[in-house]
Amino acid sequence: MRRLAFISALLPRAAAFAPTGGVAASVRYLRAGAIASAAPDVDRYYTKEREPETRDFIMQQTMLRVKDPAASLAFYCDVLGFNLVTHREFEQWGFNVYFVAPVDPASIPSDPEERFARFCMRTPGCIELTWNYGSEGETGPVYNVGNGDATGTKDGEAVRGGFGHLGITVPDVYDACARFAELGCEFTKTPNSGGIKGLAFFKDPDGYLIEVLPQGSLVTKPVDHAGIPVEGGGYVDNSKKK
Repeated sequence: MRRLAFISALLPRAAAFAPTGGVAASVRYLRAGAIASAAPDVDRYYTKEREPETRDFIMQQTMLRVKDPAASLAFYCDVLGFNLVTHREFEQWGFNVYFVAPVDPASIPSDPEERFARFCMRTPGCIELTWNYGSEGETGPVYNVGNGDATGTKDGEAVRGGFGHLGITVPDVYDACARFAELGCEFTKTPNSGGIKGLAFFKDPDGYLIEVLPQGSLVTKPVDHAGIPVEGGGYVDNSKKK
């Protein structure tokens, strides 16, 4: 209520500066201004020197809990083209971990300890797939994947999870997505649907989103693999409504 009253009080002043379009346009104008004022000044982060203590640090992994390791390994290795770089079994604690990454398989050491300590721990961008024993036998989704998911909540209501997605880049988004579709992947956004054209989102076996981006600028094609034309895709830009 306080927020609504605050916005209402500012509307007459905003009308003098905001584009025409009535109250709705003025509210959008105020909201955009509030977001802009809250955004941090990022310039120094582009040019700052790394602290000496951190210069050898590596962004090495993101961990995902998975229901069925066989399904997840098949997806990340066969569909995305990654390789298993190491794995560990912790029977005493009831879970296994599998590290996957897009690497040359010839570079992966044959010795298990070398694979873990020398290779995996020095490879940036690994995904650690963690399997807790028994989850593969459960019915339906097991883990909340963020993005307004209700999985695991006590009241069945969706929660505002912090996790968003993983992302890969490919030479041609449209060709890659056509292949993913042929392999049975479920898309939440094809390259030509939604507001931003030339990128896509699809799900891994647990429902975690994978974003597909080009290795360069966004480019578009007239029709994507789902038959959606670049002009349209069922998207309505509410920010331009008057």
